[in-house]
Amino acid sequence: MTLKNLFSLKELEIHEIVRILDDAQAFRDGAAVPNFTGRIACNLFFEPSTRTQYSFQVAEERLGLRVVSFDPGLSSLTKNETFYDTVRTFDSFNPDLLVIRAHTRYYDELSGLVRTPIVSGGDGTGDHPTQSLLDLLTIRQEFGGFEGVRIAICGDIRHSRVAHTNYGVMQRMGMDVCVSGPEEYMEPGLRFMEFEKALRECDIIMLLRIQHERHGGHEGMTDEQYHERYGLTKERVERMKPGAIIMHPAPVNRGVEIAGDLVEHPRSRIFKQMENGVYVRMAAIRRSLEGELWH
Repeated sequence: MTLKNLFSLKELEIHEIVRILDDAQAFRDGAAVPNFTGRIACNLFFEPSTRTQYSFQVAEERLGLRVVSFDPGLSSLTKNETFYDTVRTFDSFNPDLLVIRAHTRYYDELSGLVRTPIVSGGDGTGDHPTQSLLDLLTIRQEFGGFEGVRIAICGDIRHSRVAHTNYGVMQRMGMDVCVSGPEEYMEPGLRFMEFEKALRECDIIMLLRIQHERHGGHEGMTDEQYHERYGLTKERVERMKPGAIIMHPAPVNRGVEIAGDLVEHPRSRIFKQMENGVYVRMAAIRRSLEGELWH
């Protein structure tokens, strides 16, 4: 059976992306789910995670899998075991699925050497395929499709795997995509729009957390300065385009990229995104476990 890894949405054709979204929507609507009882998933998160790690676990358990959760702090990583040897160890246990998050583009190191299907839970600042899929599902639910929908991805673009994945896949799906935020957080080659202009013209304002842990100690502006200049405030929400929505991959830094009382504003879809994450990950897991039977 063909191995169905999911490392990057760049590897998928549009029809495959749509199929995952269709499966996820069907699961959300109450469709019968595949029964993978007796199969085993190992979740290997080498970086901290709440939403991704535990929504994968909920998705796996809804599909009937037994779940093994890896704790880096209690593992032989503390004895200088390498990332590669750790993953190969779990692969040698013959599980049915590996879900991996790591600090770098780890899958190049594993290519052709791991027998178990892998679904990425994110790799460094590179790709986060299931986050982008749940974002796409949320957008399709809100707007009925993608063609011509205008989105501004705002914040720490340079260090965001969500921004890197979303920018490319959303363009492929026919969306009008731009980035916004402080110059020091931008990335060359991406279409830029001033934040105030984005508020007036875009259908979606997607906010990103400032990833201080990836800045190497070289900070830009303070959190207070950021919120004053680029944070989504009540006043700025009132300048948003009619019908526009707020999105955020989370974790949210309340009072920095968004005022705390706006996280559950009527325009916000932040918790809806989290809810969709379970169904998208169920669909991604199904694709990997069914292999060539999935079409």
